[in-house]
Amino acid sequence: MKGNAPGDDHLVGRLGAIIATERASRGFSIEELAGRAGISNGLLSQLERGIGNPSIDTLSNIARALGLSIGSFFLGTNDDDADGVVHPHTRARLVLADQNLTYQLLVPDLQGALSMLYIEVPAHFSNEHAPFSHSGEEVVFILQGRMEVHVGNLVRVLEQGDSMRFASVTKHWYRTFDEDVVSITAMTPPSF
Repeated sequence: MKGNAPGDDHLVGRLGAIIATERASRGFSIEELAGRAGISNGLLSQLERGIGNPSIDTLSNIARALGLSIGSFFLGTNDDDADGVVHPHTRARLVLADQNLTYQLLVPDLQGALSMLYIEVPAHFSNEHAPFSHSGEEVVFILQGRMEVHVGNLVRVLEQGDSMRFASVTKHWYRTFDEDVVSITAMTPPSF
C-alpha cells in the first residue's frame, strides 16, 4: 500500500471545510463541538483549517456530535454518476493519514440501498477499541492480505479470496497482521 496519493492534502483541506461548514450551520462554536465530540479545541481548529488528518475514532466522534454519518465526509469528483458508473479516478474518498487508512466508494453515493467500499488497511491495524455497529448486513471480501474479523464473540481469519457475511448490528472490528490488506466491503443499508 502506498502513502498519501497526490491530492490527499487537498482532500484533507476539503474535509476540514466540510466540518467547519456543518459546525457553523448548527450554530456550534469550536469549543462546543469539540466538547460534544470529546476532542480538544486545538485539534478541531487544526482539522477545520486542513492541518492534520483525523483518526477514524475522531472523525466518528465529530460525525456523531454533528448528527451525521461518517459517509457524509467522503470527498470525490464523481460527475458521471447519472448512469451509475464510478471510474477509479472519480471515486469519493476518505483518507485517514494518521492510520494510513483509505476508503473509496465503489458506488456513486450513499443514497441507494447498498454501499460498497474499497478499503486499504495498513499492517498492524486494529479498531478493537472502537468497534463498528450499525443496522443491516455487511460482507467483507479480501482482495489482498489477511485480516482477523471479530463479530461479537466470533473470530475468523480471512485470507485473499475469502469473504464473510454478518449482521452488522453486532459489534465488529478488524485486525491486520504483518502485511497491508485490501478489502471490499458491502453494506445494506449504507451505514458508514
